[in-house]
Amino acid sequence: MSLAWLAPILVLGLVIFVHELGHFLAAKWTGVYAPRFSIGFGPALWKKRRGETEYVIAALPLGGYVRMASRDDETMAAIEGGVPEGQGTGPGGEQEQGGSEDRPADWDENAMIPFGPKPVPANRWFESKPLWARLVIMLAGVTMNVVLTLVVSTGVFAYYGRSYVPAVVDSVIAGMPAAQAGLQRGDSVVAIDGQPVRAWNDLLGTISKSAGTGITIEVVRAGSPVSISVVPVAQDGADPATGKRITVGRIGAYPQERVQRERIGLGASAVAGAHATWTMATSVVGVVGGLFQGSISVKNLGGPVAIARTSVAAAKTGLESLWALIAFLSINLAVLNLLPIPILDGGQVVMTIAESLKGSPFSLRTRELVMRLGLAAIVALFAVVMFNDIVALFR
Repeated sequence: MSLAWLAPILVLGLVIFVHELGHFLAAKWTGVYAPRFSIGFGPALWKKRRGETEYVIAALPLGGYVRMASRDDETMAAIEGGVPEGQGTGPGGEQEQGGSEDRPADWDENAMIPFGPKPVPANRWFESKPLWARLVIMLAGVTMNVVLTLVVSTGVFAYYGRSYVPAVVDSVIAGMPAAQAGLQRGDSVVAIDGQPVRAWNDLLGTISKSAGTGITIEVVRAGSPVSISVVPVAQDGADPATGKRITVGRIGAYPQERVQRERIGLGASAVAGAHATWTMATSVVGVVGGLFQGSISVKNLGGPVAIARTSVAAAKTGLESLWALIAFLSINLAVLNLLPIPILDGGQVVMTIAESLKGSPFSLRTRELVMRLGLAAIVALFAVVMFNDIVALFR
């Protein structure tokens, strides 16, 4: 199998599997009957039943689902991934099979619906569980994606070390503050306003926040310390986390294009992994907020094709880049699933809490309408990102 196919399948497959595994394990832990665990949608390419659960790999690897016993079992299954042929159940859990010719090949007279004739006990329905248990099930997928990001990020730091670009000047732009203040090629920056500097990002972060404000840069030049006073000029730039247009300080200096690595222990790796996870999560939140505010265009969104191309590029670069992509996609999935769109985990949480406050469940018609509206929103978003992917391919 070529890298163009293998890399996206491994990346997306792992992220989706971990998410759905969270829902599945939480359902098992709380005693909810989960007859199907599927990676992908549509026709099954492979399936195997073990115990009371059927495990499936389906044809369209763009998501997954865990089917659970519910009063709305058929409606929910049809929206999430479809009811397997001959395995439908009614709202009350009754079997919808006319005769032996409709029974699946692995029909078991001692099994529960949909693999056998026995009804699902009411205490194993999703709705029979207390509010806290239902919330645990719905949030378990997001939690597992956060854990995946944290574990992968920590592992990358522990194995590869912490990479950084040294704060050594490679070039300065004529007429910009750095050149005017006397900063030179080869200068090694050691401090800004008395604060130690090691990496170029440390220098860049301080300068970006200091537009119009004088700062003192301490450098080592030919083995001797030199103090340089400079006033960064304000320029239009982009927030590296969200892509929003912002005003930043610049002095017109560039670093040497070399990367160094620092070996760190497991504890420091865990701290760095947690920081990276938090940074990526806030970045995704910033992008989502920018989309709603109109400060970020939907043209910046990418879909499956963009993910596939990025996966292949990361795999060609090396395993470190591929693991970093997995971590980033995992935290993306976690954050986006918390959006209050009915078909997503966040929307389900809102619906569940609303029903609890209401004191009774919404009608089947209301739930189905809300779910279909959520599905329409997801389909519209998918159409936008696919259009962006197609435009990007032609470019």
